[in-house]
Amino acid sequence: MPSNSIPINYRNLASHLIEVSKPSIIYLLDFVAISALLIAYLGEYTTNPISFNIVAGLLIAGTLSSAGSAALNCYLDRDIDIKMERTKNRASATGQLSPNITLIYGIIMITIAAIVSTVFLNLLTTGMILLGSFFYVFIYTIWLKRRTTWNIVIGGFAGSAAAFAGWTAITGQLNLIAILMGTLVFIWTPSHFWALSLYKTEDYANAKIPMLPVVSGIKTTKINIFVYSIILFFISIAPYFFGFFGLTYFISSLLLGSYYVYLCYRLLTDENDVKKIAKKIFVYSILYLFLIFTIILIDNIL
Repeated sequence: MPSNSIPINYRNLASHLIEVSKPSIIYLLDFVAISALLIAYLGEYTTNPISFNIVAGLLIAGTLSSAGSAALNCYLDRDIDIKMERTKNRASATGQLSPNITLIYGIIMITIAAIVSTVFLNLLTTGMILLGSFFYVFIYTIWLKRRTTWNIVIGGFAGSAAAFAGWTAITGQLNLIAILMGTLVFIWTPSHFWALSLYKTEDYANAKIPMLPVVSGIKTTKINIFVYSIILFFISIAPYFFGFFGLTYFISSLLLGSYYVYLCYRLLTDENDVKKIAKKIFVYSILYLFLIFTIILIDNIL
């Protein structure tokens, strides 16, 4: 555990708080939430009008809850973050940002998010937002992360909650298409993070985090990534066969999913460039998720 005696540079406090908020995760979750909202509206799954209050409320509440959850994750993981190359310079790990400030910041952000969502959106959306935070902080970070290789599988529901929050913000209810979109994010998460863990295996081993390659080895991890890519492929095309989306979406998801499966198959069969291909899968998986939701929007506009 790093020393807490390092004095705080208050001039850098804002940048430290932004850092522990993990902006890259915020961007992705906000995109998923807003996309789900627009899909519900453009696809005429609701008769409710879209308004500035709804969009702004969802963005503000989603951003604050994601930032708060990330900060609490940094607070709880500061002892292992210092042992990993990609996280060792975080202000929460080095002590530049005190544990108390990190903790208080995280709690305040989630509390404000709940208030904003309740005032500008609805109780179901507030529940989805808080459920996402609960899964990320309590289920993933506290309960699973240091105990089991299932950590990222079950913890992946935190991302699904963003899709549910966006959908319920405009509709006030969940239905099958919303569940399918949430499931897509849920199934996407394991292969995304297992790919990361393959080219950062030493990091997780040093921190004694039971990620799949650390506990079960590279071969088992590659098999699981490939299996999940196939499951993701079928989940992604399922909305077309349920009649929710059209041919534009079907062809696009078919192409995007096929390339994902191809990359994962290359990883499965390759023995020499495992880290290189794993990193490529990790990067592509982020692009894949952005493109899938973008294509759903385009399909509904067309």
